[in-house]
Amino acid sequence: MGLTKTEGYTQAQIELATIAKVLGHPARIAIVQHLLEINACIGNDLMDVLPLSQPTISRHLSELKKVGIIQGTIEGSSMHYCINAHRWREIRQMLGGLLGMEPGEQCC
Repeated sequence: MGLTKTEGYTQAQIELATIAKVLGHPARIAIVQHLLEINACIGNDLMDVLPLSQPTISRHLSELKKVGIIQGTIEGSSMHYCINAHRWREIRQMLGGLLGMEPGEQCC
């Protein structure tokens, strides 16, 4: 897989694109929605919610964790995940800024 050229873009644009890419999979959206609804989760419980294997769920959790959407703690042999509330507010603000922009009336 090639590298994405990022020259000429702001850091905010690059960051938002990275977040959008991570959120661009339905399993990750389902994981985020589930965590928002229950406000905590044990990783293995996601197997009851999603039609995916544990290794696949772990890969999706890893991608969400990389951009800071979720955070996890180890408790015994279980990993507990939750939404990183501070980061979630930042992401909502970034997305809101983009989605709040109105297109001009004139279009091709």
